[in-house]
Amino acid sequence: MEIRIDSIDGIGGAARAFVAAMGDRKVFAFYGKMGAGKTTFIKAVCEEMGVADVITSPTFAIVNEYACEGSGQTIFHFDFYRIKKIEEVYDMGYEDYFYGGAVCFIEWPELVEELLPEDAVRVSIEERPDGSRLLTM
Repeated sequence: MEIRIDSIDGIGGAARAFVAAMGDRKVFAFYGKMGAGKTTFIKAVCEEMGVADVITSPTFAIVNEYACEGSGQTIFHFDFYRIKKIEEVYDMGYEDYFYGGAVCFIEWPELVEELLPEDAVRVSIEERPDGSRLLTM
């Protein structure tokens, strides 16, 4: 599936399309260069799913937890950009997150590729020459 985001004004519609395509899958690994829009898109998806909290990048915390109003569903948002050793991810108990039934959105998954569940959905975000983004799922 491909979703084109022509401008920041179109991100809400793109997030709706993404949520509709999620199905019952839980772990989503977001690939893209620095500045491609991974965090911005995940924020829009979280809002679409009913998160009312302030949504920020978990760059320093590594993981943020959000609750979806109405459904009570939990979302974990990871940013592994700053990890230095895979042992850091073992120490944080990644299994509880990745296999616990909550939705997980993972930025910089290439740094923990060997730990991702087999059924993790790979999502790439690419900035196009015209400034639009192409999301491939």
